Amino acid sequence: IVSMGLAHVPEGREIFPLLTVKQNLILGAYSRSDQSKVKRDLDLVLHYFPDLQRLLKMDAKVLSGGQQQMLALGRALMSSPKLLLLDEPSLGLSPIVVKEIFSILKKLQKDLGLSLLIVEQNAKLALDLSDYAYVLELGRVAMSGSKEIVKNTRDIQEFYLGMHQDSQIGKKRWKNRKTWR
Repeated sequence: IVSMGLAHVPEGREIFPLLTVKQNLILGAYSRSDQSKVKRDLDLVLHYFPDLQRLLKMDAKVLSGGQQQMLALGRALMSSPKLLLLDEPSLGLSPIVVKEIFSILKKLQKDLGLSLLIVEQNAKLALDLSDYAYVLELGRVAMSGSKEIVKNTRDIQEFYLGMHQDSQIGKKRWKNRKTWR
């Protein structure tokens, strides 16, 4: 699957804690047939994640959560994917690091033409990065459509984006019913 251009950044990062940062990154290129381009791609990853440059010789277990997420993303990029699957990339990270990660993902889309499939509970961040969105509820697709359609749906704005069109004073949110079913 990796050789077909698919890479996965799992929830919880799943880095190899006893390997160095550099070993983790190089491991991402393990299945590549074009090993001559691995150094170029390592330089590219370090360009997008400059914090990792000074950490290359450190064991991955000593990295902060944000650094581990950058490492997991970098490791996936080392496989030279066409499609990057990301499972909860903001999980457990500070708002500043989340903003940085999503900014880098946007740059990767633009600069490399990389396609992203993101599972993310932070609907605003996910929609800002998306072209197309699916809203899952209880394991089922409750709504799908272009970013604009999903973002402009009143229920999505209210239940997932925290926006209220009219005053909610005196109303209990849990009494409101979603209309997309």
